[in-house]
Amino acid sequence: MSTTEQRVAVVTGAARGIGAATAVRLAAEGRAVAVIDLDEAACKDTVEKITAAGGKAIAVGADVSDEAQVEAAVARIVEELGAPTILVNNAGVLRDNLLFKMSAADWDTVLNVHLRGSFLMTKAVQKHMVDAGFGRVVNLSSSSALGNRGQANYSAAKAGLQGFTKTLAIELGKFGITANAVAPGFIATEMTKATADRVGMGFEDFKKAAATQIPVQRVGEPEDIANAIAFFTGEAAGFVSGQVLYVAGGPLN
Repeated sequence: MSTTEQRVAVVTGAARGIGAATAVRLAAEGRAVAVIDLDEAACKDTVEKITAAGGKAIAVGADVSDEAQVEAAVARIVEELGAPTILVNNAGVLRDNLLFKMSAADWDTVLNVHLRGSFLMTKAVQKHMVDAGFGRVVNLSSSSALGNRGQANYSAAKAGLQGFTKTLAIELGKFGITANAVAPGFIATEMTKATADRVGMGFEDFKKAAATQIPVQRVGEPEDIANAIAFFTGEAAGFVSGQVLYVAGGPLN
């Protein structure tokens, strides 16, 4: 594939938050973008924002933890946009609770969406990357991969994605495919608002309290993560692979 051809990017969980910001940013970089979310209708705003700016995007509804739905979604993307060579595995859910209160369903749901979903999406897309001799996979990890109270399921999934990323880098590198992970710290999204609600705190107060613990003295915005993802997906990042970049406003232990 010539670098002058428009590359096709797939962003999961892109109806809102980090995923939406990433889809918009990649479109601004000249990518055609498949906006995937569980509810296709929920992707409308993201797609309209991209097309209003002169970009190209489609909305695709799919449960990334369902193999048949993933395969159908990728087949549709190939037909409508072309073969995808950029994949951002961002889809995620929270089912926070302390270990003794956490149900098996809470555990399975989070591991299925984050880990199984990333596996299924990458497996479905990588064949197109191999054929093109070019590929960029970016997995969304989290600072919670280092451990976080009430998130045994989420922390395990996000830590698992780091190992998954490094293995992809080893296996796929010879095909011109890189794999990296971005691990956000506190980002102001609906997911962090849900955490504030869970602990019974107003979101603005929750953000202010979090900012005092961050060296740059502010919480992150979805665009902060989209900027990092855009770098990893670029043509110039071909010698950067298997890395985990913490985007958290300061160093993490």
